[in-house]
Amino acid sequence: MRIALFADIHANLEALEAVLADAKEQGCTDYVCLGDVVGYNANPSECLEIIRDLGCPVVKGNHDEDCGGEHSLDAMNPVAAEALRWTRKQLTDEQRDWLRKLRMVRQVEDFTIVHSSLDQPQTWNYVTNKFDAMSSFSYQFTKICFHGHTHVPRVFAKDTKINELPAEQVEFDENLKYFINVGSVGQPRNGDWRACYAIYDIPANVLVYRRLEYDIVTAQKKILEAGLPDMLAGRLAEGR
Repeated sequence: MRIALFADIHANLEALEAVLADAKEQGCTDYVCLGDVVGYNANPSECLEIIRDLGCPVVKGNHDEDCGGEHSLDAMNPVAAEALRWTRKQLTDEQRDWLRKLRMVRQVEDFTIVHSSLDQPQTWNYVTNKFDAMSSFSYQFTKICFHGHTHVPRVFAKDTKINELPAEQVEFDENLKYFINVGSVGQPRNGDWRACYAIYDIPANVLVYRRLEYDIVTAQKKILEAGLPDMLAGRLAEGR
């Protein structure tokens, strides 16, 4: 079983299509989505339907919650809030209901999935260092947990202490626990604009990150034509 794990699609259809095409070429048999299907970019409905058609396990991201709900967005970052208000109008009531019903945490096979953190998934905490990861490890009852939210690929491993490992290839040690961010498909923030996802090869007991070029010009053009904030188009090329 080879599982494609991806997060933070954020309505970037071109990036999602590139990831799914690559996953197929890499022989992936299953898919797992770690949240934030929508928000920021210009194809929320199309991306949502692709994920639903996959029939794969999905957990709720903060943008999924905000687009599915009716609550005020006034306290949010103005750019994100503008994109969320626009996204709400693009989705049908049935699609928004699907977003609302997504679970925060799930177990798939022998691993756990969550969008943000395991200690308080509903507060959308960011795990950016080993001290943040410590809180999630306290609530992790499987050997591996995959997550997203920060848009930055990271690998934390724990035995008697917590270490951060390179986010390239992980050969799992049976004596360690892992809390792993698979990066972002639709809006990377680690200085690399390419779409990022990871493949978990269960028989080989290894995780490999994949980074892919996609039609970023089309994605940017759609953002501008939709009337979304210009900076959302610009940041795609910057990977920030």
